[in-house]
Amino acid sequence: MEMLTQDEIARLSPSERLALIAQLWDSLDDEHVALTEPQSAELDRRLAQVDEDRKESVSWAALKAELEERCP
Repeated sequence: MEMLTQDEIARLSPSERLALIAQLWDSLDDEHVALTEPQSAELDRRLAQVDEDRKESVSWAALKAELEERCP
């Protein structure tokens, strides 16, 4: 694999560098990105919070109806 040199990287615009980073990140499979135990625990906590938040959520249709009622 041919690597980019520092000069080649420096010639890329910030948006081009970010796009390259995104492409590289997206090319990795889950098994290539090992989480530490604290990261895994935080992910589990956040997923549990999403499930809890869903219990109190309203549907888009209900929210839209309420907004239309408040702001005719």
